[in-house]
Amino acid sequence: MSEVTHLTCAFSDNGLVQELVGPHNENLTRLEQRLDVVLHSRGNTITIEGAPAQALRAEAALKQLYKRLSEGLAVEMGDVDGVARLVQDGSASEGPDLSIRTRKRHITARSPAQAAYLQALEKYELVFALGPAGTGKTYMAVAKAVSLKLAGTVDRIVLSRPAVEAGERLGFLPGDMREKIDPYLRPLYDALYDMLPGDYVAKLLLSGEIEVAPLAFMRGRTLTSAFIILDEAQNTTPVQMKMALTRMGENSRMVVTGDLSQVDLPRGTKSGLEDALETLHDVKGMGRVAFTHRDVVRHDLVTRIVEAYDKRDAQRRKASDPE
Repeated sequence: MSEVTHLTCAFSDNGLVQELVGPHNENLTRLEQRLDVVLHSRGNTITIEGAPAQALRAEAALKQLYKRLSEGLAVEMGDVDGVARLVQDGSASEGPDLSIRTRKRHITARSPAQAAYLQALEKYELVFALGPAGTGKTYMAVAKAVSLKLAGTVDRIVLSRPAVEAGERLGFLPGDMREKIDPYLRPLYDALYDMLPGDYVAKLLLSGEIEVAPLAFMRGRTLTSAFIILDEAQNTTPVQMKMALTRMGENSRMVVTGDLSQVDLPRGTKSGLEDALETLHDVKGMGRVAFTHRDVVRHDLVTRIVEAYDKRDAQRRKASDPE
């Protein structure tokens, strides 16, 4: 019979404990599912029952979530899942606080790779973020850009994407250039509006302090004191990628995000993201963070969908490899 440990967590604020527990104990239920423990709440204490290692992880998770509440931050289901991931990895309380604050959001890591990403965004002037959708690659980069703009560290934010998506090209879309471009850039706008009040975003867009534009609009420019985000970079050509990377001017930072399993370029065209990773492999002063399906922080079903596609692609590669 496996060993079972009983631990007790006592907290000073009963009101915060109620928020920690969640409506109908939903937060505790979630932690029980994630960490394979049994939790009971009574007054300002929560008891933990489970295997020794898992009980300690649950204790660490409860303390992390309580700390978040004591700092005036909400605890949502995504935060519970995130802390559970981090304690499983053993990284929930290591290192300095690398959270990102904007006017509307306080962003913290919800997976070990996100924690590494926050560290890379703090340390490096150029960061490559690779992996599937739903891992927070673009969202956290926009958050970092906004926080540095608010702090006065950079003067402007430039958000860009190559205008090639799922086999479509701008010329075939109806409307003027703005109407053709905006659908490709909508995820970047969405992230901005999640970080800042809408009227403030509109003001910064009007003044040019925030620029959202297709990659082609960056040609021939040198961007100084700017935070540049090149999103969906797997859909750049090598020439486009070189052009984008060489736009960095004095006091500028750049984040390049992409998913090499989702390349929409014409057959036979090499991805500029893949080419850059190969070419710049030994160049110092850059960060590189790889996300996997385990880092997906959207709906649980999204994680399973991404995992299923990864498994299928791996089987196809194995079947096509020569003996």
